[in-house]
Amino acid sequence: MRLAAAAYPLDYCDTEAALADKLSCWVADAADAGADLLLFPEYAGMELTALAGAEAAQSLTGCIDAATDRIGWSDALHADLARAHNLWIAAGSLPFRVGDRVVNRTRLFGPAGQTAHQDKLIPTPYERDPWCIDAGQGAQVFDIGPTRIGIAICYDAEFPLIARAMVEAGATILLVPSATETVAGYWRVRIGSMARALEGQCVVAHAPLVGPAPWSPPVDLSRGAAGIYGPPDLGFPETGLLALGDMNTPGWVFAEADLAAIATVRHAGHVRGHAHWPEQRWPGPIPCVDLTKAP
Repeated sequence: MRLAAAAYPLDYCDTEAALADKLSCWVADAADAGADLLLFPEYAGMELTALAGAEAAQSLTGCIDAATDRIGWSDALHADLARAHNLWIAAGSLPFRVGDRVVNRTRLFGPAGQTAHQDKLIPTPYERDPWCIDAGQGAQVFDIGPTRIGIAICYDAEFPLIARAMVEAGATILLVPSATETVAGYWRVRIGSMARALEGQCVVAHAPLVGPAPWSPPVDLSRGAAGIYGPPDLGFPETGLLALGDMNTPGWVFAEADLAAIATVRHAGHVRGHAHWPEQRWPGPIPCVDLTKAP
């Protein structure tokens, strides 16, 4: 599968036509490059909040309501684009009200009208307070025909057991949409993504927000570079880098996720992280050997 990961800037699009035109152009550009699966960043869906006006977009609760109220329109647009270009789209996540809870939700759209979603499982400290974003209720993987994929939203990619559960459920590709305001934050997610590719012997696509958005306080400045990573082993680059964009530069990066190469490295690689993972599990607490006393 040919993957496309976006380094995506937020624009203040105050009409549906303007936002639809922007997203249509981005999807068309990736489709023209032969992409089969497109990944937009975490909180790229915050552009929806501008449709409710500046006051709503600048309020931590107002932006949640604005995004929730307009998710139906956004879903219809992404579904139409996926069908029109015969590809899969992981749309930019957004804050979404589910009853009395608020989750950070990435939605997935397929070429035949398929829809699904993954909520972020571990909110960051800022998401918890002051933004009041709640944890998602569980991980899942998605069978998209040629393979299965999982979605680990930003901070989730820094926790290996989430990705491992997806890999054990059959995922060979992990999608990591992110939004990080500092270079350190970007590197935390990038290092996590590369580590997950190493451990799971899989391909990981990382798509960050980039640039300023002063009209949206939760994501008013974002830094990062889009990248696609694999295990640095048999059939993959020695660095693990399948594709890497320039820092803070909008645009797509593309790479092939060679499913045959993933299968090969898992059973014939120089190391076998995918197969040997269970060997690190200990039967109980690790004891502490007291070496503070002289013999």
